[in-house]
Amino acid sequence: VEFAEFYKDFGWVAPTDRVVCTGPIDYIGQNEIAKEIRLFKEALTEANVQVEEAFMCALAPAWLEHFFYNEFYTTDEEYLFALADAMRHEYRAIVDAGFILQIDDPALPDTYDMIVPAPPIDEYRKFAAVRVEAVNRALEGIPEDRVRYHICWGSWHGPHTHDLPLEHVIDLMLRVKAQAYSVEAANPRHEHEWKLWKETKLPDGKILIPGVISHATNVVEHPEIVADRIVRYADLVGRENVIAGTDCGLGYRVHPQIAWAKLKALGEGAEIASRRLWD
Repeated sequence: VEFAEFYKDFGWVAPTDRVVCTGPIDYIGQNEIAKEIRLFKEALTEANVQVEEAFMCALAPAWLEHFFYNEFYTTDEEYLFALADAMRHEYRAIVDAGFILQIDDPALPDTYDMIVPAPPIDEYRKFAAVRVEAVNRALEGIPEDRVRYHICWGSWHGPHTHDLPLEHVIDLMLRVKAQAYSVEAANPRHEHEWKLWKETKLPDGKILIPGVISHATNVVEHPEIVADRIVRYADLVGRENVIAGTDCGLGYRVHPQIAWAKLKALGEGAEIASRRLWD
């Protein structure tokens, strides 16, 4: 509504079709996830590079809930936890294959700006807390050190002026039973939120994965900028507790040639930061 001209000129319209849940949720993706795991392992072998760890992404129950409209379950919560029980099979398959599991959960902060009018913050936090419970239910039995948890504010190239500030969900994010937490930290709407870690303590044994390159621009970050971002977080939460990451997935958000250039800058910036922090 606020940027109607922008969305009209760029031809962005809301989808008119939606997938609907009309029966009990069950997991039937065993063959598909087995194929993805096989292809990923083959790609790692073919790349012929030394890899300390590799991770695979899977969607959080609440992000699936966002896309699939419920017309079967009596309550939204019943539906949400049915999704969690189904996704547990996929999460376990990824971990059993020897990969780190990354749970992608834009829904935690991003659902907020899709609700019109915007709800009170305390009301939204109650809503989000239930979605965290669903993630943890899906993760039951999976060791925390095999899990990364990613949140973001969606990946469309728009104004993002109604994004929910990280301060309102940072504690909820840290309730997820994961060892590492991935957050947007490079795009111009959220880069300033590094300051929150002055007051918010990263729990012992946990890892922070700040995005130090962004999907929001075709400009390739300079390695020195990347290094500055990494060092800023390392100074706040400890150099051993930071992994340099991306704000969100780069695929289809920037051209593949630019994505590779950004990842190159990420690697070069990490080398610079490591020298600063350890030499």
